[in-house]
Amino acid sequence: MSELIKKQVNDAKALMDKAIAHADNELNKIRAGKANPSMLDDVTVDYYGTPTPLSQIGSVNTPDARTIIVQPWEKNLLPAIEKAIKEANLGINPQNDGVIIRINVPPLTEERRRDLAKKAKGEAETGKIAIRNIRKDANEKIKKLKTEGVSEDEIKVGEAEVQKLTDAYIVKVDQLSEAKEKDIMTV
Repeated sequence: MSELIKKQVNDAKALMDKAIAHADNELNKIRAGKANPSMLDDVTVDYYGTPTPLSQIGSVNTPDARTIIVQPWEKNLLPAIEKAIKEANLGINPQNDGVIIRINVPPLTEERRRDLAKKAKGEAETGKIAIRNIRKDANEKIKKLKTEGVSEDEIKVGEAEVQKLTDAYIVKVDQLSEAKEKDIMTV
């Protein structure tokens, strides 16, 4: 295989690694009935007029499987944090005791579990689409190498390599999705 094709295959592999990491990150944000600090990763608080991620203005901990505690570094931010968590619409209710914000994560109902499992499948499908798009772009770049003197046979070998990568990464996304679904459906 020519160096040009190897470069395209390696670039595709690097992009697919990023797609897997992103899909895994998105799946981790879906709550499975257990308290997890990453549930609050997308919460942004109005910090003196600037939207700031919650993790940058306080510590987020889980003392037990059903509780998340947010301890801001500035006490005057408690109302803003409480408001931001409510507005994030995560299905959780923050309780402000004047020092920390305590969030009790309620157990999931069967219907909510099914909804979250569907959401997990949707995130997995988004990851698969990203990987397929990377494959398409890599194959187009490999085909363009014909103008640089790469033979038809080498182009076919390169496309086959990209397809092998694609298949392997789609299996990884499926595994992530199945693990998350199992986690969600486990009571």
